[in-house]
Amino acid sequence: MRFALPWGIHFDARKLLVKRALNTLFAAMVLLAFAAHAAEQAPDALVKSVVDDVLVIIKDNKDPQTLRTLAEQKVLPHFDFRQMTQMAAGQVWRQASESQKQSLENGFRSLIVNTYTPALSRTSSSSKTLEVKPLPASAAQGEALVKNVMKESGKPPVSIDYRMVNEGGTWKVVDVTIENISLVTSYRSTFSQEVAKNGIDGLIRTLEDKSKTSAKG
Repeated sequence: MRFALPWGIHFDARKLLVKRALNTLFAAMVLLAFAAHAAEQAPDALVKSVVDDVLVIIKDNKDPQTLRTLAEQKVLPHFDFRQMTQMAAGQVWRQASESQKQSLENGFRSLIVNTYTPALSRTSSSSKTLEVKPLPASAAQGEALVKNVMKESGKPPVSIDYRMVNEGGTWKVVDVTIENISLVTSYRSTFSQEVAKNGIDGLIRTLEDKSKTSAKG
Protein backbone atom coordinates (compact mmCIF):
# COMPACT_ATOMS: atom_id res chain seq x y z
CA MET A 1 0.00 0.00 0.00
CA ARG A 2 1.28 3.48 -0.90
CA PHE A 3 0.21 7.07 -0.37
CA ALA A 4 1.19 10.27 -2.13
CA LEU A 5 2.33 13.65 -0.99
CA PRO A 6 1.12 16.53 -3.19
CA TRP A 7 2.03 16.07 -6.86
CA GLY A 8 2.31 12.28 -6.86
CA ILE A 9 5.32 11.85 -4.56
CA HIS A 10 4.89 8.29 -3.25
CA PHE A 11 6.00 6.46 -0.11
CA ASP A 12 5.33 2.88 0.99
CA ALA A 13 2.97 1.75 3.74
CA ARG A 14 5.54 1.88 6.53
CA LYS A 15 5.67 5.63 5.95
CA LEU A 16 1.95 6.11 6.60
CA LEU A 17 2.68 7.78 9.92
CA VAL A 18 4.27 10.63 7.94
CA LYS A 19 0.89 11.42 6.42
CA ARG A 20 -0.46 11.96 9.93
CA ALA A 21 2.40 14.34 10.68
CA LEU A 22 1.74 16.35 7.52
CA ASN A 23 -1.68 17.31 8.87
CA THR A 24 0.05 19.05 11.80
CA LEU A 25 3.07 20.37 9.90
CA PHE A 26 1.56 23.59 8.62
CA ALA A 27 0.10 24.36 12.02
CA ALA A 28 3.60 24.32 13.41
CA MET A 29 4.71 26.61 10.58
CA VAL A 30 1.98 29.09 11.44
CA LEU A 31 2.90 29.17 15.08
CA LEU A 32 6.52 30.03 14.40
CA ALA A 33 5.24 33.49 13.47
CA PHE A 34 3.93 34.25 16.95
CA ALA A 35 7.23 34.55 18.81
CA ALA A 36 7.53 38.06 20.24
CA HIS A 37 11.27 38.58 19.72
CA ALA A 38 12.33 36.04 17.12
CA ALA A 39 15.59 37.78 16.25
CA GLU A 40 16.71 37.68 19.87
CA GLN A 41 15.94 34.00 20.44
CA ALA A 42 17.93 30.89 19.66
CA PRO A 43 16.13 28.78 17.04
CA ASP A 44 15.17 26.03 19.48
CA ALA A 45 13.91 28.61 21.97
CA LEU A 46 11.90 30.24 19.18
CA VAL A 47 10.17 26.98 18.41
CA LYS A 48 9.74 26.00 22.06
CA SER A 49 8.17 29.37 22.91
CA VAL A 50 5.23 28.65 20.62
CA VAL A 51 4.66 24.88 20.64
CA ASP A 52 2.45 25.10 23.73
CA ASP A 53 0.04 27.17 21.62
CA VAL A 54 -0.12 24.71 18.70
CA LEU A 55 -3.12 22.80 19.97
CA VAL A 56 -4.96 25.99 20.89
CA ILE A 57 -4.50 27.51 17.43
CA ILE A 58 -5.72 24.36 15.67
CA LYS A 59 -8.72 24.11 18.00
CA ASP A 60 -9.79 27.74 17.68
CA ASN A 61 -9.15 28.24 13.94
CA LYS A 62 -10.96 25.82 11.65
CA ASP A 63 -12.24 28.18 8.97
CA PRO A 64 -10.09 27.65 5.83
CA GLN A 65 -10.17 31.32 4.79
CA THR A 66 -9.14 32.43 8.29
CA LEU A 67 -6.26 29.97 8.21
CA ARG A 68 -5.24 31.10 4.71
CA THR A 69 -5.19 34.76 5.80
CA LEU A 70 -3.20 33.84 8.88
CA ALA A 71 -0.68 31.97 6.74
CA GLU A 72 -0.31 34.79 4.23
CA GLN A 73 0.17 37.48 6.87
CA LYS A 74 2.15 35.63 9.52
CA VAL A 75 3.93 32.62 8.05
CA LEU A 76 5.57 33.72 4.82
CA PRO A 77 7.97 36.26 6.39
CA HIS A 78 9.41 33.46 8.56
CA PHE A 79 10.22 31.11 5.67
CA ASP A 80 12.89 31.64 3.05
CA PHE A 81 10.92 30.41 0.06
CA ARG A 82 13.64 31.63 -2.30
CA GLN A 83 16.15 29.20 -0.80
CA MET A 84 13.54 26.47 -0.43
CA THR A 85 12.70 26.74 -4.14
CA GLN A 86 16.37 26.78 -5.10
CA MET A 87 16.95 23.60 -3.07
CA ALA A 88 13.90 21.90 -4.58
CA ALA A 89 14.79 22.94 -8.14
CA GLY A 90 18.45 21.90 -7.94
CA GLN A 91 20.14 22.10 -11.35
CA VAL A 92 16.97 23.56 -12.86
CA TRP A 93 17.49 26.72 -10.79
CA ARG A 94 20.86 27.37 -12.41
CA GLN A 95 19.30 27.12 -15.86
CA ALA A 96 16.44 29.53 -15.13
CA SER A 97 16.36 33.24 -15.90
CA GLU A 98 15.70 35.70 -13.07
CA SER A 99 12.10 36.06 -14.21
CA GLN A 100 11.67 32.29 -14.28
CA LYS A 101 13.24 31.98 -10.82
CA GLN A 102 10.71 34.43 -9.42
CA SER A 103 7.85 32.54 -11.06
CA LEU A 104 9.19 29.24 -9.70
CA GLU A 105 9.41 30.72 -6.21
CA ASN A 106 5.88 32.12 -6.39
CA GLY A 107 4.49 28.83 -7.68
CA PHE A 108 6.26 26.68 -5.10
CA ARG A 109 5.24 28.98 -2.25
CA SER A 110 1.61 28.90 -3.35
CA LEU A 111 1.69 25.12 -3.72
CA ILE A 112 2.99 24.63 -0.18
CA VAL A 113 0.57 27.13 1.39
CA ASN A 114 -2.44 25.87 -0.58
CA THR A 115 -1.62 22.26 0.23
CA TYR A 116 -1.25 22.56 3.98
CA THR A 117 -3.70 25.33 4.90
CA PRO A 118 -6.75 23.07 4.29
CA ALA A 119 -5.09 20.36 6.39
CA LEU A 120 -5.34 22.61 9.44
CA SER A 121 -9.13 22.60 9.40
CA ARG A 122 -9.12 18.79 9.37
CA THR A 123 -6.62 18.36 12.19
CA SER A 124 -7.72 17.18 15.62
CA SER A 125 -5.62 18.59 18.46
CA SER A 126 -7.09 16.67 21.37
CA SER A 127 -4.29 14.13 21.85
CA LYS A 128 -1.25 15.70 20.14
CA THR A 129 1.83 17.13 21.83
CA LEU A 130 5.05 18.45 20.30
CA GLU A 131 8.37 18.08 22.08
CA VAL A 132 11.23 20.38 21.05
CA LYS A 133 14.71 18.96 21.52
CA PRO A 134 17.39 21.38 22.78
CA LEU A 135 20.12 22.29 20.33
CA PRO A 136 23.50 20.62 20.86
CA ALA A 137 26.34 22.86 22.02
CA SER A 138 28.10 22.19 18.70
CA ALA A 139 25.31 23.74 16.62
CA ALA A 140 26.59 26.26 14.08
CA GLN A 141 25.86 29.87 14.99
CA GLY A 142 24.26 30.77 11.69
CA GLU A 143 22.49 27.49 10.89
CA ALA A 144 20.59 25.02 13.05
CA LEU A 145 18.49 21.88 12.85
CA VAL A 146 15.69 22.11 15.40
CA LYS A 147 14.48 18.60 16.19
CA ASN A 148 10.91 17.98 17.30
CA VAL A 149 8.89 14.89 18.17
CA MET A 150 5.14 14.85 17.62
CA LYS A 151 3.35 12.50 20.00
CA GLU A 152 -0.22 11.29 19.81
CA SER A 153 -1.95 8.91 22.17
CA GLY A 154 -1.93 5.33 20.89
CA LYS A 155 0.30 6.06 17.88
CA PRO A 156 4.07 5.99 17.22
CA PRO A 157 5.94 9.29 17.71
CA VAL A 158 6.87 11.22 14.55
CA SER A 159 10.01 13.31 14.12
CA ILE A 160 9.56 16.77 12.54
CA ASP A 161 12.78 18.73 12.09
CA TYR A 162 13.20 22.34 11.00
CA ARG A 163 16.34 23.41 9.18
CA MET A 164 16.80 27.10 10.02
CA VAL A 165 19.31 29.77 9.02
CA ASN A 166 20.07 33.14 10.56
CA GLU A 167 19.51 35.85 7.96
CA GLY A 168 20.50 39.30 9.18
CA GLY A 169 19.71 38.45 12.78
CA THR A 170 16.42 36.68 12.05
CA TRP A 171 15.98 32.91 12.01
CA LYS A 172 14.12 31.54 8.99
CA VAL A 173 13.03 28.04 8.01
CA VAL A 174 14.54 26.67 4.78
CA ASP A 175 13.37 23.05 4.99
CA VAL A 176 11.18 20.72 7.01
CA THR A 177 12.01 17.02 7.38
CA ILE A 178 9.41 14.48 8.53
CA GLU A 179 10.68 11.03 9.48
CA ASN A 180 13.86 11.67 7.46
CA ILE A 181 11.87 12.79 4.40
CA SER A 182 12.79 16.35 3.35
CA LEU A 183 9.89 18.44 2.11
CA VAL A 184 11.88 20.39 -0.48
CA THR A 185 14.12 17.62 -1.77
CA SER A 186 11.08 15.37 -2.17
CA TYR A 187 10.09 17.60 -5.08
CA ARG A 188 13.48 17.64 -6.80
CA SER A 189 13.15 14.60 -9.05
CA THR A 190 9.60 15.63 -9.99
CA PHE A 191 10.78 19.11 -10.96
CA SER A 192 13.58 17.64 -13.09
CA GLN A 193 11.22 15.27 -14.86
CA GLU A 194 8.78 18.07 -15.64
CA VAL A 195 11.55 20.28 -17.06
CA ALA A 196 12.84 17.40 -19.18
CA LYS A 197 9.37 17.03 -20.73
CA ASN A 198 8.10 20.59 -20.95
CA GLY A 199 10.96 22.96 -20.08
CA ILE A 200 11.17 25.45 -17.22
CA ASP A 201 8.07 27.32 -18.36
CA GLY A 202 6.21 24.01 -18.36
CA LEU A 203 7.27 23.44 -14.75
CA ILE A 204 6.02 26.92 -13.84
CA ARG A 205 2.63 26.20 -15.43
CA THR A 206 2.41 22.86 -13.65
CA LEU A 207 3.22 24.46 -10.29
CA GLU A 208 0.47 27.00 -10.86
CA ASP A 209 -2.04 24.31 -11.86
CA LYS A 210 -1.18 22.06 -8.90
CA SER A 211 -1.39 25.01 -6.53
CA LYS A 212 -4.91 25.85 -7.76
CA THR A 213 -5.96 22.21 -7.36
CA SER A 214 -4.55 22.06 -3.83
CA ALA A 215 -6.33 25.28 -2.88
CA LYS A 216 -9.66 23.58 -3.53
CA GLY A 217 -8.84 21.12 -0.75
